[in-house]
Amino acid sequence: MRKITVIEFVSLDGVVQAPGGPEEDTSGNFKYGGWTAPYFDEFSGQVMSDQMSLKHSELLLGRVTYDIFSGYWPQHGDDWPGINDVKKYVVSHNSGLNLSWNNAELISGDIVQKLTEIKKDEGPDLRVWGSGNLVHTLLKHDLVDELWLKIFPVVLGSGKRLFTEGAIPSAFNLVDSKVSPLGVIIANYERAGEVKTGTF
Repeated sequence: MRKITVIEFVSLDGVVQAPGGPEEDTSGNFKYGGWTAPYFDEFSGQVMSDQMSLKHSELLLGRVTYDIFSGYWPQHGDDWPGINDVKKYVVSHNSGLNLSWNNAELISGDIVQKLTEIKKDEGPDLRVWGSGNLVHTLLKHDLVDELWLKIFPVVLGSGKRLFTEGAIPSAFNLVDSKVSPLGVIIANYERAGEVKTGTF
């Protein structure tokens, strides 16, 4: 069975909107696009390089992230080896969407059923970059196996958040963690059953 790994940049108050640049996603009058940029250094760059390795993995993207990626990576493939050749599953409710990026396949209709079936197939693991709406759906239906989070030392106060109402209660184990010189916490979690409660 394939694993689905969600990879996100997240603020201390859980915002994942527009980490990469001012014009990435201004919906909701979001004013802080590019909020991760001041915290990137050589350490964070190496972490990114390691996580961008496409060995034994394919991509699972929401429509908005696909549009951002397909508008950039076809011309900059040398900076992400394999990105233009790897299989890319793109989730959208627009069943007539024309995907021009090499090796991209549309998933529409009953998205949860189709993703469940894809997970059951033999094949490379799936990595989700960004794709906030898609991630909400995955969390709601317990389809996330791992969370690779980069937690930035900034509070944004508004914006689209990683976790929303509807995420299934679930426990995770911390399997790897690092802290960059600029205070970014890199924390990788894997799914670990049900939420346990008690008293202390």
